[in-house]
Amino acid sequence: MSVTFETLAPGYRIEGPSFDVSRESIRAFCEASLDFNPLHLDDDYMKGSFGKTNFGGIIMHGMNNFGLITRMLTDWAYPSNAIHRRLETRWVKPVKPGDTIRPHGVLKSKLATEKSRWVVIDVEVRNQSDEVVATGEALVEFPHRATSA
Repeated sequence: MSVTFETLAPGYRIEGPSFDVSRESIRAFCEASLDFNPLHLDDDYMKGSFGKTNFGGIIMHGMNNFGLITRMLTDWAYPSNAIHRRLETRWVKPVKPGDTIRPHGVLKSKLATEKSRWVVIDVEVRNQSDEVVATGEALVEFPHRATSA
């Protein structure tokens, strides 16, 4: 369902698809991204500690969260001829095989300028325990419609 810039208001909520994390999905992301860091593949390597952090096993790539948020924003914006322009994220908690994660967004503000119209969206990814695993902010543009001459 498409939305219009005019009908949007702060508090509007966007829901993204859930994603079941598995060893296979982590391996597939390794293949696609060419990132074969042992954090994502080697259980023996992950038995150790990294400074004060012990992950207790392999973890999903943080960029997989980024991709899931991007999919949510694009799926929402594209039918309305809007464009996902910017996304800043921060990884809060590691995601492991067996987790199910889901992104959502809440419209924070909107601004109309002479050249375009913009919405700022607070984004989060939460796991099956409703814990935040990633957070950030996105900017989506709703370009002005071309006028007939």
